[in-house]
Amino acid sequence: MNMADREKILRFYKGTEGEETAIRLVDNAEAVNKTRKFRTSDFLDPYGQEIAETIAANYDGIRIDFDGGYNGAERQCAALIHDDFMGKVSFDIKIIVAEWNEKFYHIVHRDILGSLMGLGIDRRNLGDLLINPGSVKIICTGKIADFIMNNLATIGAASVSCQYGTLAAIPPREERCKEISVTVASLRIDSIAAAGYGTSRSKMAAEIEADKLKLNWQHIKTPSQLVKEGDIISMRGRGRLEVSQVRGKTKKGRTGLFLKRYI
Repeated sequence: MNMADREKILRFYKGTEGEETAIRLVDNAEAVNKTRKFRTSDFLDPYGQEIAETIAANYDGIRIDFDGGYNGAERQCAALIHDDFMGKVSFDIKIIVAEWNEKFYHIVHRDILGSLMGLGIDRRNLGDLLINPGSVKIICTGKIADFIMNNLATIGAASVSCQYGTLAAIPPREERCKEISVTVASLRIDSIAAAGYGTSRSKMAAEIEADKLKLNWQHIKTPSQLVKEGDIISMRGRGRLEVSQVRGKTKKGRTGLFLKRYI
């Protein structure tokens, strides 16, 4: 890839949520071209993973692999690997188990993420947070694992104790899927999300304004934003909604949809 191609990629993502991710990944790809080895990223959400795949496809002689610490991880690190590299790729992913007394504290995802980021940890260094009653498995980059071990003493009002865990002990992610057949007045995201999550359109518009939903893992600019077949809507604490099929108009002029809701 020459400088013009690099600028073409960066120009495509300029001004979007993926701009900084694209810059880092292009730099990684160019380093791989020079060293003919590999370079791994920090954790990427699914949108960042799509960017990584796009960039790898634009570099001859570079392949890509992903690892989030366990099978089915949503947040994953990307490894850009030169075809000449025959060694083993190291992602350097660690897992820390934090535990608290579940009889007295009900802790949710935002509590854990807030406590970690309150320590000054960049979200890019954190993978999935796997929550069970009384504990959470924190998947993270190796470079911050000791810092978390030494500094994470509380989550919310709960005192926690931390120890290293084993990635191999994490079972593959299992998702329940509910299939939903609905009709909507339009392909606006507030209308589709309301139908998929079983609430009113006005309440869903308020949730969007409160920045609780994302479309294809990107922030939604307005409740009137249009959705197309194949899009993924995610709502904080409510799972993901896939627009599996747009079936066309009914006799009353409404649009038929087939949705899949992953819980």
